[in-house]
Amino acid sequence: MPIAFAGKGIPITPDDIQAAAAALGGDQAALWSLMAVETQGFGFLRDRRPCILFERHIFRLRTGGKYDQEYPNLSNPNPGGYFGGTAEYDRLGKAMQLDERAALESASWGLGQVMGYNAVIAGFADVYAMVAAMVAGEDAQLSATTTFITANPPLCTAFRDRDWSRIAFYYNGPDYVRNHYDENLEQHYDEFSIPGNLPDIDVRTAQVCLFYLDYLLNGVDGLFGPRTLAAVRAFRLGNGLPAGDLDANVIGLLRSDADI
Repeated sequence: MPIAFAGKGIPITPDDIQAAAAALGGDQAALWSLMAVETQGFGFLRDRRPCILFERHIFRLRTGGKYDQEYPNLSNPNPGGYFGGTAEYDRLGKAMQLDERAALESASWGLGQVMGYNAVIAGFADVYAMVAAMVAGEDAQLSATTTFITANPPLCTAFRDRDWSRIAFYYNGPDYVRNHYDENLEQHYDEFSIPGNLPDIDVRTAQVCLFYLDYLLNGVDGLFGPRTLAAVRAFRLGNGLPAGDLDANVIGLLRSDADI
């Protein structure tokens, strides 16, 4: 039976982010920093499929390298070959035709880009249960991230200590220096630590709806800037509402139209 990768794409709530931050020491800025580095802070594509990256070197390991010669961009000793966005599902789909479970385990999923082969560590029965949860909403994506971190004591300690290089090593692997993972984490943390710079969940929810409804091209970040304002005003105009900004009524209409 084909796997449904698209669901409602429900965004996180204030309770979700507070619970996740509490599990990791209570520092929301550190948690948002990790998500910003992994997925620019949002776990879904516009078509409501979870953000993924297919890792060809992992697929090679999980299939014994038997597809290397015929499918080098699906099975390869070297990381890379990424297309990004929806095109990663094309790679995943081709790999699934070769070995479905290994393919799912070879992709990173959702807000925290948790690898499929870490499904059990992240709190799921298997990778199929993990994918189904990731499809349903960001709450499961965030929970998987925090469960994965807390299951690794050195990583959890590094996270609570904001030891960026150790976080990068345990979370992203020994090659983290190559992509400046630790530096990116620290830079985002410095930004999120400024008062008023943490994402506003109501604004973020509105942005998610505007993104799904094609009023906002990108930038689900929970910060109310010019692009979000323009998208809100376009939504109001398109729905016969009087001129204005974002308010509770508009958020309610957005959620209804986007079915979240």
